[in-house]
Amino acid sequence: MSSQWIFLGDKLVKKEEAVVSVYDHGLLYGDGVFEGIRVYSGNIFKLKEHLKRLYESAQSIMLTIPYTKEEMQQIIIETVRKNQLDSAYIRVVVSRGAGNLGLDPTYCSNPQVIVIAEDLALFPKELYERGLTVASVASRRNRPDVLSPQIKSLNYLNNILVKLEANQAGAHEALMLNDQGYVTEGSADNIFIVKKRCHHDPTCIFRGVRRNYKKTPLSIWREKNGYEMQETPFTRHDVYVADEVFLTGTAAEVIAVVEADKRVISDGVPGPVTNHLLSEFRKIVTTDGVHCYTPSAAGQEKRAEVS
Repeated sequence: MSSQWIFLGDKLVKKEEAVVSVYDHGLLYGDGVFEGIRVYSGNIFKLKEHLKRLYESAQSIMLTIPYTKEEMQQIIIETVRKNQLDSAYIRVVVSRGAGNLGLDPTYCSNPQVIVIAEDLALFPKELYERGLTVASVASRRNRPDVLSPQIKSLNYLNNILVKLEANQAGAHEALMLNDQGYVTEGSADNIFIVKKRCHHDPTCIFRGVRRNYKKTPLSIWREKNGYEMQETPFTRHDVYVADEVFLTGTAAEVIAVVEADKRVISDGVPGPVTNHLLSEFRKIVTTDGVHCYTPSAAGQEKRAEVS
């Protein structure tokens, strides 16, 4: 088996050699930002949109990324190429870097950049065919005035706690509420409901790339069918009585929820809207983004091509 390569700091290193300082504030305090990105048939899906969000998150916490967006794009491409991956999950991490045991980030002088690319499937294929179960959890979503949900930070303890509670409930995913009792999201996914041909999704949550940019499954579905998407708060009751419920996310893609808190959603199988969205989504993932490889004759170097 060939070695896995990780970009760390300023170069590609073997996985076994990829180490960070125990004084790194990303480790000590969760002080940093990240992005999860997918590769489909050599195409890094919506890479530019992901990088835009990464740099906005970093700016919000006054973290300077030591590469331009163009340089970061090339680093990501080279990491995928080095690992000879055709389809993969990419994790881009930028931490504050090594400092001291104090909280003050001004003692951290060298932000650390890490890019990992490897095979990943969040849910097995059969769950896309039969759907997920979700369970409400006691831990609430951080209030947006405490920590902005638009910052994709390394501090994911809130999400980890709700994932633990979902595991304890024997569910595939969590149904996380805010302090007012409205549904916000899963442990790492946006949530939507379909009721009388309308999509609803909650406010004051992290805006996923699949949810928020043009040429996503939701925008395509809306354009083709003329349906409206309403962004409005909803409760667990709305989930229980929805025609369909589905989750979206970089790793999850588009996947149906067929049971919530032991209540069967509609007829208990993935619905036509969810199935259509997943089908439309899989049509664009190989074309919308940045290609790592271009067709070439044997022996010629493959070069990146921006679509």
